[in-house]
Amino acid sequence: MSWLLAADLGVFADALRFVADERTLILEKTWEHLKLSGAAIAIAIVLALPLGAWLGHLHRGSFVAINLANVGRALPSLAVIAIGLAFLGIGFANVALALVVLAVPPILTNAYVAVDEVEPDAVEAARGMGMTRRQILWRVELPMALPLIFAGIRTAVVFVVATATIAAVAGGGGLGDIIVNRAAYGLEGVVGAAICVSVLALAADFLLGLVQRLLTPPGLRADVHALEPDVTTGVTRL
Repeated sequence: MSWLLAADLGVFADALRFVADERTLILEKTWEHLKLSGAAIAIAIVLALPLGAWLGHLHRGSFVAINLANVGRALPSLAVIAIGLAFLGIGFANVALALVVLAVPPILTNAYVAVDEVEPDAVEAARGMGMTRRQILWRVELPMALPLIFAGIRTAVVFVVATATIAAVAGGGGLGDIIVNRAAYGLEGVVGAAICVSVLALAADFLLGLVQRLLTPPGLRADVHALEPDVTTGVTRL
């Protein structure tokens, strides 16, 4: 067992050395990875957040919101890329589409549930003050739902950053180009790039966790660490 451990440590050390020696390549591929992930998350937020928030405001469409999200989770990213080849060909746009499909479910579901479960008394008080439905949504429901909405975005970001390595199979660039090319970069390159992806995902989760905590009302901050995804609905709850 000791020689196996020594071998594993040797591979890990070689991977770190590869990252240091090939830092220009790593930085270039990391930037491609982040651009792809950022584009996918931005598109997913634009598509899913308004729809989820509006359906939650209406207290209707739970079937649409949750089941549409379930369909998105059920579609393998590689299958989406394969289908997209017929329309988008090989490249950035095709991979971004697959990552958008991956990111939409947690954002959509969390946005719906967050707004739908806003305290009814607060909504009634706002309505009694003469606020319109749009004002209630923007000034009451969204601010109160923001921590849970942001938890969905945080989950989606981690999913996308960790999965963006599939870009290598469709010419989308990123760190996946190194991971799938052992012949050119060796085992140390594969492991080194994988470590970089892991660090990116953990860093994104940590930084967005800090932002989420800042967006959480002081009375709920003690429970922020209890935000966990519901395995049946995909909702990240308090």
